[in-house]
Amino acid sequence: MVVPENVKARLDVSRETIERLEKLAELLEKWNPKINLVSKSTIADLWNRHILDSTQLFKMSPDIAGHWLDIGSGGGFPGLVVAILNTEKKRPWQVTMIESDIRKCTFLRTVLRETGVSAEVITKRIESAEPQNADVLSARALADLDKLNGFAEIHLKTTGVALFPKGNQWKKELEFAQKSWKFNHEAINSETQEGSVILKIEGITRV
Repeated sequence: MVVPENVKARLDVSRETIERLEKLAELLEKWNPKINLVSKSTIADLWNRHILDSTQLFKMSPDIAGHWLDIGSGGGFPGLVVAILNTEKKRPWQVTMIESDIRKCTFLRTVLRETGVSAEVITKRIESAEPQNADVLSARALADLDKLNGFAEIHLKTTGVALFPKGNQWKKELEFAQKSWKFNHEAINSETQEGSVILKIEGITRV
């Protein structure tokens, strides 16, 4: 699946990275009918709905490299995109993905192998995996903010940053989570979906 020219301009990455992203898109299109990695209705707009949507999270990462953990990685968004973009950084991140579904983990490892990209895939439930002490934790379309903060409590450094894309009901999720958690947050408007935001969360502690 070749990247559209308008998307290529927005990505602003090397030819090698474009080729890796195209390989990801090709494999996703091939595997999706078998194991439902992403909603079938979004395949036609894969580059915007999934790849560019994941790219904006990577752009929010700190300049200093560390450990990036993506939980509930599913079809690899944003985890695989982060791992692919990470290959261009002079100070590359350690990228880890946690996914409990064995078939989806096979897909994740297949993409990593065929793109020549380095990342670790852990086949476990998020709450049962060994604490990862991550500098950045991401999760996309996984759970509400209250539950995500619980996962962050296990796997994110106290000085770390969580990045959670959220739809137009994000304010309700925020208010509900604030009943159980204290945290600093910034709502950054999504570049790909009107009304959606990326919640940048820091300093997560229980009330």
